[in-house]
Amino acid sequence: MKDFAGRSSLFRRSRSQVRAVDEVTLSLHAGRTLGLVGESGSGKSTVGRLLLRLVGTTSGEVLLDGSDVTGMRGKALSRARRSMQMVFQDPYSSLNPTMRIGDIIGEPVAFHRKLKGDDLDAEVERLLVSVGLSATHARRFPDELSGGQRQRVAIARALAPNPKILVCDEAVSALDISIQSQILNLLLELQQEFGVTILFISHDLSVVRHVSRDIAVMYLGQIVEFGPADRVVDSPAHPYTAALLSAVPEAKPSHGRARAKVLLQGDPPSPSQRPAGCPFVSRCPAAFEPCHVIRPEHTPVDGGGTVACHLQTSGPKLAGRPVPLELMRTAPREAPTESA
Repeated sequence: MKDFAGRSSLFRRSRSQVRAVDEVTLSLHAGRTLGLVGESGSGKSTVGRLLLRLVGTTSGEVLLDGSDVTGMRGKALSRARRSMQMVFQDPYSSLNPTMRIGDIIGEPVAFHRKLKGDDLDAEVERLLVSVGLSATHARRFPDELSGGQRQRVAIARALAPNPKILVCDEAVSALDISIQSQILNLLLELQQEFGVTILFISHDLSVVRHVSRDIAVMYLGQIVEFGPADRVVDSPAHPYTAALLSAVPEAKPSHGRARAKVLLQGDPPSPSQRPAGCPFVSRCPAAFEPCHVIRPEHTPVDGGGTVACHLQTSGPKLAGRPVPLELMRTAPREAPTESA
């Protein structure tokens, strides 16, 4: 769980708390990719930063090989951070423009793995080649590279300490479509070569499906659906997942059955003014009375995974089945009044 202080004004300091991450439980399996997907502001990037201890938790644990990272200090924390590295969204701002590429990659190698001289140069060259660049790139500066090349450098830098876990926070969203596919394929190749575990954070379900074994869908700081990637994409059990999928452009919309569009009304509510019940209730086309007052629990889904939605346990009682399109077309019901 993670709370942040509310926005302060020039003359008044806010005492309110904004809950960015609310009772999220995720497990990363060795050598596999977990995709974390949701709209901007859903809290998914905060989850990645909590994992790496870039921000501290308000409550809860972050376990790495059974040890709680949140309580680590000094050398123990340094060793943990060597095991977990991040690839940031913007390759234009995540690389130091005053350093040569060889120094950018070599610095974490020298610090964490204590390599020097020819051994250090050889390892930098190996890392550059592993991400599809050449040894000559080591002498260049970031502004001499394209966006795709910079992101390859960022990936090489993240791999430099030999991490167990790689957190990719919107790692391809700032790149052209053609470059995105190259970087995604590169991540899959590197996972096979290095055996690294990946947490892939994105707002794009089509991108997440391409690289992920499992997918967790996040909304307003909570996980609303989790399961195998193919099941989540082909048979979404939560209305929000169905809405995200309907926004994905189809490569051949004239071929086969066109995906029905789900139009959500309004914007997500402020994290400082959370609904009492389901976090998605204010925008859900299929919301009914319990959604406004009772927070749904996670229940099993046919095909694997879980979902937190009252449609599965009451009302239509979908009992683990996908959300029917006819439910998504109905108008949202009004919240119950106090006299109801």
